Amino acid sequence: MKTIVISAVNIVEAGPLAILRNCLHYLSVLAANKEYRVVALVYEKKLAEFPNITYIETQWPKKRWINRLWYEYVTMKKVSKEIGPVYLWFSLHDTSPRVEAELQAVYCHNAFTFYKWKWRELFFAPKIVLFSLLTKYIYAFNVSANRYLVVQQEWFREAMARDFDFPEKDIIVAKPQQVIPVDTTSAKDEERNGEDYSFLFPASPNSHKNFECLCEAVALLEGKEGLPKFKVYITITGEENSYTRWVLKKWGNRYESLCFIGFLSKEGLLDYYEKVDCLVFPSKTESWGLPISEFANYGKPMLLADLPYARETAAGSRCTAFFDPDRPDNLAGYMGQLIRGETKELAPVADRRIAAPVADEWEALFNLLLNEQHEDITGR
Repeated sequence: MKTIVISAVNIVEAGPLAILRNCLHYLSVLAANKEYRVVALVYEKKLAEFPNITYIETQWPKKRWINRLWYEYVTMKKVSKEIGPVYLWFSLHDTSPRVEAELQAVYCHNAFTFYKWKWRELFFAPKIVLFSLLTKYIYAFNVSANRYLVVQQEWFREAMARDFDFPEKDIIVAKPQQVIPVDTTSAKDEERNGEDYSFLFPASPNSHKNFECLCEAVALLEGKEGLPKFKVYITITGEENSYTRWVLKKWGNRYESLCFIGFLSKEGLLDYYEKVDCLVFPSKTESWGLPISEFANYGKPMLLADLPYARETAAGSRCTAFFDPDRPDNLAGYMGQLIRGETKELAPVADRRIAAPVADEWEALFNLLLNEQHEDITGR
């Protein structure tokens, strides 16, 4: 019986947690046939609990960054020996730990190494700035120990291959699986029935999400004479952290069109997807940009940051336009056209064919990772 180890001690929420759960759900089924033993190193077992899996829980690495680094590069070596002969060690959170394993792979979520931060973020979000500076070194350290890297997009694969001198043929593109049921009978008719045109930007309260671009676009639009009324919904309250307090102070309570609605549950988010007219997504960096692929199922307009992640995630969408995320006036121009009922700037985004290796589901991914025909990587 071969042993698969999934290391995810830092994962507790959001997209990475969904990936951990989906990964362990698949491995739980795989382990039922007794061909593989699966061990999961997690923050808490209850976050992703499935049968046929042995769990090792630890909260210590997440208490501070120095703990995390020590655990990844010192403690895990000992842990890997205690587990016994390991066939595949798969790290789900960016780092390539020092372990004893026949094969090693890492899932690279974090696009911050390519993020161009602004000086004001040193005051509003110093952790984001520090993280963007350190991520490059975190990725680079011990990366050559991996047989494969796993990323979510083609542009990310190209960037990782270029920046870390890792063979592109050994970087697997694994798109996140997300199916949003859409009731087309509840979709809005093209006739507005007197309702204000509405926009939605659903995002976490972090500075790289670039809320200020959308807020400034609202400020520009509210000053235009003759423009019909509109609504812009953003999923922050302005009380979450220094960054959102700055956003609220500068733009909140000054513009009738701008609505700070706070965090939305999944059900609440789906309700907004159905009722709004357009998704706006000005985020400066993403490993995927899940709201884009979710909202694209509704066939409604989307205004997206003109960045590689957004163009790739929006592939196959029907009515999309791209704007410069550093130019609120560019975004305001597109928004104004939609508010006036003009859609000439919207266009379909062509589907992209991603070069192999590609995995569209967990079974396909593990078929690649567990393939016994592995080349020698000692020369990396």
